Amino acid sequence: MSPPRRPRVLLADDHRLVAEALKSLLAPEFDLVGVVEDGRALVEAARTLRPDVIVADVTMPHLNGIDALVQLRKAGDRVPVVFLTMHRDATFARRALDAGASGFVLKHSAPAELVSAIRAALEGKTYVTPQLAGEVLEAMKQRPEKAGDPVASLTPRQREVLQLLAEGRSAKEIASSLSISARTAEFHKYQMMETLGLHTNAELIHFAIKHGLVEL
Repeated sequence: MSPPRRPRVLLADDHRLVAEALKSLLAPEFDLVGVVEDGRALVEAARTLRPDVIVADVTMPHLNGIDALVQLRKAGDRVPVVFLTMHRDATFARRALDAGASGFVLKHSAPAELVSAIRAALEGKTYVTPQLAGEVLEAMKQRPEKAGDPVASLTPRQREVLQLLAEGRSAKEIASSLSISARTAEFHKYQMMETLGLHTNAELIHFAIKHGLVEL
């Protein structure tokens, strides 16, 4: 009699040391089917590898983890996603849950907590680290205003443009990456400035860093 099939995990984290540590942590119970280092690669790998669950960082190059999840859900992919992040702000957890995440765990938590979150996700449940659960519950009550999170006022496309801009891409490079015109990329930029009350590229970049869309 063959052993039961182990759950297949896709890992997305641009910190290689973290990825290597997670491989060792997950190996006894799960099959690691792939490791990617940015959000766009995550979307593509999810489509081709069809994992049972995804463990992803929030802040990654090219496309952050939360917006990668938004793209997965838009494409009809219901794979459970557990976020493992350094961000201790409940705003990030709420943003992740709003996008359809199944779990939110902090990187400095006990390793067993991540395993518990993955198990819960595979059972169709939602797991939020106890360190943030109270704050997240309180924040979720503030709907529909999504108070305290200006990122929520931007569209998914605007967030994509903002992240690439903050990573140092020109309007032409952003346009090429997103398959839009340079003029459309500029339009999104100025729409964001108006929405957020900002006036320069530098202010937009500072906003992106402050709200975890990119790392320094």
